Amino acid sequence: MKLGENVIAEAGTAPFFLVSNPSETGLEPPQIRHGDAVRTWVRSLSGFQKEALVISARSGLMWRLVSDEGKYLSGHDAAPCPLAFLTTGMIASYMNEITTLAGQNGVALNKLRLIQNNYYTMKGSMRKRTMSGGALPVELEVQVDCDLGDAKLNELLMNAVHASPLNGLMRGKLASLFTLTKNGQTLETENAAALDAAVIADPSGARPEVSKTDLTLIERLGPSPEKEVAKGTKAAASSLTDEQDRTLNPAAICTLREDGIKEIEQHLYSPHGSIFRFLSEEAPGAGGQGRAPDATSFISAGIGFCFMTQFGRMASMEALDLPHYSIVQDTHFSLGGASGGTGRAGEADPVETHVHLVTDEPDEIARDMLDVSEQTCFLHAFCRTDLKTRLKVTRV
Repeated sequence: MKLGENVIAEAGTAPFFLVSNPSETGLEPPQIRHGDAVRTWVRSLSGFQKEALVISARSGLMWRLVSDEGKYLSGHDAAPCPLAFLTTGMIASYMNEITTLAGQNGVALNKLRLIQNNYYTMKGSMRKRTMSGGALPVELEVQVDCDLGDAKLNELLMNAVHASPLNGLMRGKLASLFTLTKNGQTLETENAAALDAAVIADPSGARPEVSKTDLTLIERLGPSPEKEVAKGTKAAASSLTDEQDRTLNPAAICTLREDGIKEIEQHLYSPHGSIFRFLSEEAPGAGGQGRAPDATSFISAGIGFCFMTQFGRMASMEALDLPHYSIVQDTHFSLGGASGGTGRAGEADPVETHVHLVTDEPDEIARDMLDVSEQTCFLHAFCRTDLKTRLKVTRV
């Protein structure tokens, strides 16, 4: 049984594209604090299908992205799941820093290929309000042919990992900040940490228009290979059960094409899902030509998509009235230690999210929806957990 209409497939427009009229959409980029800032607007389309507009303050580029879920959430699998976007952005960021730092040190990295596995947990009961999402250490394998000795190569690669702007969300414990609006009226938050700032409303300008390209930015390649994951699951609608104790495992493989674009094959092993191929490139002035979404745009979209899924999941599981919901989310990153020339580890601010709910439920239920969605969101858990990337080097 599919949940909601397949709006993405039936829309008659490209699902992923560079927006040609960003200034007309009404979504303004945030002010830059540390080097880069990204504003992401996400709205629900149908079921677990969502649309995002993502704009970078540094480049001014805006991307339109969509996300869906597979059979584990009774979805249509018409687009990548939320976790796919953060995994893709992370591995793209690591490739940026590794190649740049190697170039700065005159080191040749031949046959370079990155393989990354991310792990998340979901434990507890929705009904009892004990359900909580969690994040586990990241595994990164670097396959490479290089003349450096093992110790020097490991040092270079770990320095590159720490140089990633995403390092700022991984190291330390950053509690995300929120505003809550119900039917246009601002509510005080309950358990979710309050953001002391003016509410940013949904954009009310023109619909995004397509910038033409010959590139297919994201496409589905087929089902992921079977892989045994501790407490993994393949069952349909498994993510909608009340009691859960499972591990999620999205993964990605990244290589550099001859044209300089990063090609990323993203797999969803648990819950078992699909392979999607992503293209990624940094913007002009940041080492690329802006022909595909950059790393921080993918990362920011992933966080927003994942958080939005939790609202839809709770509303579905508890039969709540929630005909429309959306968020405006700001993420603030430093420039890359290598790619941005700072020479320092990546830094980030807590994620700031403005939640907009349309519902006939009482105010206390609206607050509960925010609290439960924050508590069960894998990527807000990622931000509030001190995480490390475990590096493995394979000579090829």
